[in-house]
Amino acid sequence: MNDITLAVATRDLVTGEFHGVNEDVELPLASVGKLLLLAEVAMSIEGGILHPDTPVTLHEDDYCGGSGLLLSLSGRSWTIGDLALLTAAISDNTATNALLRRVGVDRVNAASAALGLSRTRLLDRIREPRGPGDPPTFAIGTAAELASLAALVAGSDGWQVLMRGWMQQNTDHSLVPALVRHDPEGGWLANKTGTDDGIRSDVGIMDRRVAYAVLAHGPSGAEHELAAAVRQAGLAIAERASAQ
Repeated sequence: MNDITLAVATRDLVTGEFHGVNEDVELPLASVGKLLLLAEVAMSIEGGILHPDTPVTLHEDDYCGGSGLLLSLSGRSWTIGDLALLTAAISDNTATNALLRRVGVDRVNAASAALGLSRTRLLDRIREPRGPGDPPTFAIGTAAELASLAALVAGSDGWQVLMRGWMQQNTDHSLVPALVRHDPEGGWLANKTGTDDGIRSDVGIMDRRVAYAVLAHGPSGAEHELAAAVRQAGLAIAERASAQ
């Protein structure tokens, strides 16, 4: 479909070589925007501002439909570490909202800007459904900046290792890695996906070799074509990751 935009950015973690297509186009991210929240939480844990064992009691307005399990569980108090893991592993919207209430959208965006993400930012909390008076989407950004964030998360500092560990628990391998091997051992993949009407996105680290961001956006109803485009990009990324 001609009205689909596919943005791809990759960075070789060994050579630093960068490749991009539409990499500076600003697109809606869906749940990939949760990476910005996870980065701020991980940095705050490393800096002693947050503690992973601190309990957070869920509020009624934290609860949100869509992805996740907390909406169906009876527990009303979860630690910061639990909420971060739920956000990364199953993209739990309620966990995301509870963390966002704890740290704030402005603080997340300030931390992202400090990491060099000037055009990638959160606009709101997660809402299901999103009304006409709400911000138009949860998060927006560029493939170039998100690939740079993924490359940063591949590093060895404490917060990077923590965040990468959360991302390695992601259960959704239906986009970039869908047509290539699924190796659950050895940290072959650390990623975060985002899906919504007209949005399919995937950002991560493959084979400890390539940091990538693939963002696809189009009209509602084009999700099959969007997913197919992201998966084809995944084949090219996997080939680059396996190149010697």
